[in-house]
Amino acid sequence: MTTQAGTRVPTTDTAHRPAGWVRTRLRANPLAALLMAALTLVTVFLAAAFPRIADRGADAALQDFVRQKGLVQSSLQTTSKVLADDDAGKLDRVQQTLVETVGRALTPDRSGEAHGARALSPRTMGNPGYARIAEKALPDLSLLYLHELPGRATLTDGTWPTPGVTGSPLPIVISKKAAETIRIKLGDVIDNGEEGSGVKRTTVVVGFYQANDPLDPFWDDLGCSVRACLRTDPDNEHWTTSGFVDGGSLPAMAHWGSSAEIFWRLPVDPASLHADRIDRTRSAISSLLTGRDATALVGATGRTDLHTSSNLPEILSRADARYRAALPLSAIGPAGVAGVATVVLFLAAALTTDRRAAEIRLLRARGGSAAGVLRRLIGEGAVTVLPAAVLGTALALVLLPTPRWDRSVLTALVATLIALLAFPARTALLWARRRAAGGRRRLVGELAVLAVTAAAVAEVRRRGVGTGADAGVDPLLVAAPLLLAVTGGLLLARIEPVLVGWLAALAGRGRSLIGFLGLARAARDSSGRRKPSVLPLLALLIAVTTTGFGATVLDTVDHVRTRAARIATGGDIGVSLPGYAGLTDEFTKTAGALPGVRASTAVWVEPKTRILGADQTYTEAYLVMVVDPAAYAEIARTLGAGEFDPAKLAGAAGGRDTPVPALVSRDLAKRLAEGSSQVRTPNGNDLRLTVAATVGATPALPDPGKPFVVVPAGPAWERLPDARRVNQWFAVGDVDPEGVRTALRDNSGARPVGLAKLIADDAAAGGKATHGLPAGYTVHSSRETAATLGDDPLQHAAGRLFWYAAAAGAGYALLAVLLTLFRAAPDRTAVLARLRTMGLRPRQGLALIVIEALPQTLAAAIGGGLVAVAAVALLGGGFDISTLVGARVGEVITPALMPVLLPTAGLALLVGLGVVLETLIAGRRQIATELRAGEQA
Repeated sequence: MTTQAGTRVPTTDTAHRPAGWVRTRLRANPLAALLMAALTLVTVFLAAAFPRIADRGADAALQDFVRQKGLVQSSLQTTSKVLADDDAGKLDRVQQTLVETVGRALTPDRSGEAHGARALSPRTMGNPGYARIAEKALPDLSLLYLHELPGRATLTDGTWPTPGVTGSPLPIVISKKAAETIRIKLGDVIDNGEEGSGVKRTTVVVGFYQANDPLDPFWDDLGCSVRACLRTDPDNEHWTTSGFVDGGSLPAMAHWGSSAEIFWRLPVDPASLHADRIDRTRSAISSLLTGRDATALVGATGRTDLHTSSNLPEILSRADARYRAALPLSAIGPAGVAGVATVVLFLAAALTTDRRAAEIRLLRARGGSAAGVLRRLIGEGAVTVLPAAVLGTALALVLLPTPRWDRSVLTALVATLIALLAFPARTALLWARRRAAGGRRRLVGELAVLAVTAAAVAEVRRRGVGTGADAGVDPLLVAAPLLLAVTGGLLLARIEPVLVGWLAALAGRGRSLIGFLGLARAARDSSGRRKPSVLPLLALLIAVTTTGFGATVLDTVDHVRTRAARIATGGDIGVSLPGYAGLTDEFTKTAGALPGVRASTAVWVEPKTRILGADQTYTEAYLVMVVDPAAYAEIARTLGAGEFDPAKLAGAAGGRDTPVPALVSRDLAKRLAEGSSQVRTPNGNDLRLTVAATVGATPALPDPGKPFVVVPAGPAWERLPDARRVNQWFAVGDVDPEGVRTALRDNSGARPVGLAKLIADDAAAGGKATHGLPAGYTVHSSRETAATLGDDPLQHAAGRLFWYAAAAGAGYALLAVLLTLFRAAPDRTAVLARLRTMGLRPRQGLALIVIEALPQTLAAAIGGGLVAVAAVALLGGGFDISTLVGARVGEVITPALMPVLLPTAGLALLVGLGVVLETLIAGRRQIATELRAGEQA
């Protein structure tokens, strides 16, 4: 074989086969290959991980939301009438059919399953000696049959019931606690009243049992099965409990209760629910309630009146609305990371291209086609990128298990393609013919980005984010902060070199050359031409902007949640009593002197007041009598709800007909301004008013729902002596709620007695915390309310996802700066080596490198902070943060200094430390190598 130059090439079997391209290139620079593989591994892992982190957080929030609703609310309830031939065996067979049918579409929670029958009408227990709250308040009894009752309860006395027959006393078992409360004895034949024909209904107590877990939600819809419950019906407070019969007593139980129904309860396991499958789950439940599966169940069981109901579809709809509302806010952080990671991948490609530009041009000069060279580069990259991408994806799938995998694989594939094609695409630009209109093309591209950004901002302000039932991830809306960052970066890339060049010119007038050289090099790229370094600025600015914007969102959420809790409480701490009770002077004095109390006052709130206007027509309104108007004004000022000048409520001394100054709600102000007005209390007393000021809200009534009037208590009590009492107390300050509860117990005579004690004991037996206070006596704490509002996995998931994204964005921003330093390392090393030969000290060399990197870092930090503030100002009004707050609020996201300043300063410090460490570790070695090798031409 002869080449074009005429040189003979050996063709015998001993001729060496050319070495493979990929193997040769990897051996030539293994460190670069390993670094690219590591960068790909981390990037692809994060790309696959963030969707899974979001899914896991959404699933945990959905499962917790459903679990909080209770076992009964998350169950399918199926009922049917008791027939004459029904027995326990028939119920068991229907239960098995239901479990099989439901199990094909949903995952039942077998631990909460229950089936049995219940009599539809309770009967009184008229035996003498049984406990009665009042003379005619007979306790009553409900009857049930429960499958496998011995598995949930332990027999303490007697025996389990046997089958009963109509006309004879039904054998039943009753809770031992209920028997002790009502004073039922073993063997009692309970008189349950008479039928219409005069035949008595009776039951006989054959045993007592004790529930294995009295607070288990399993018992919630099975009547008062574990104890006697107190029914506080108006004018008929009485005890009630439930008894259980044998499975062979169903017809007799139906006769005893006039009728009876069979029930089957199948709870859906909350752990099986997933946020991305809510629509599928609702469809399956709808089919079981009224669709094809419901019809199939009727045919399979032979019970034509079989009916299934559930509150689960409504619960899932509410959970889905919350998820969709929080989704756009949760996606902002990962969108910022995606932008920074993309910039870093292109920076890495630019670094590789600069390092291998001569080699690639040589390949083309020696006859290599563009397509052939690109194929070789893609093949070379595939050897390092693809295994790392597969490993990163597999790690995300294994370490973060969740059923949905398609989004993770798709984002990982996108990241893989960018990592694989960035270098070949950058290489192709080397061959593109330079045109005179290149600057014009860049301007057109920047204007296009500006137009898309303006459209996104306009859409966010018009439609809002996270609002409405159809809220979800709109890529344009979610990317709005990212687009603002990109636009700011492009603008900064044009301004920064000019500004730094101007500073370099100023520094050149001084004596020291270090500042001038550093600033002069910062104003130019690695080729020495005055040209903006767009990619490093973009990486830093996107990281700063998205982090600052997200931090502002979370900071606003915390402040709004605290304010919402304070408004709901009426201050930082509040005490409310039922209308028949009143607070004592001892309590108000003791509570007002507690540590941390800044201002406090007692008030009387009368909800059934009528306002008589000049037209002699009445308006229903609240009357609020304030003991200390000055303290109340301070509370209103602190809350920002109904601020007023306390002097407005002063100067009301006089006779009974002298008007009392009043603060009135806006809907009353116009009417009362037309003439004289008066308040009429429920006991018929009148109080004349004069409008002193108009307010939109008042601390005592955070959400009144109707007009209100606020008057000073002193003058009002002079005119209405029978209204001299208070039933609420408010304070602001850092107050311990337990101290207020102690003061309420010890200083207001609030220890429950009589019926109030029975109610409190009944609530405590049901697992409700009463803090030793009577029913209706409540201490509200804004601190506890805010903690309750914030105790939501959906909020925690959104916060965690943002901070994960912020950390990843900071890491990529630091990497972008380091890649920029690496890209300029050969030129910078040569310059420093030359300067070292002219007497430059190592410390001055470090200062030179820091000054060179400092303008870009400071410009990105300051510019990113400004863009973050601008993004909040432009987009904040379009974001609904109610879901993250935990309550419906109307506040919008507003710019704040500290949420932007702290992450901005932190990122700038991190980047600065990275530059110094890189210089100390790698810079000296490179300079020493350069000095030994001599200058490179």
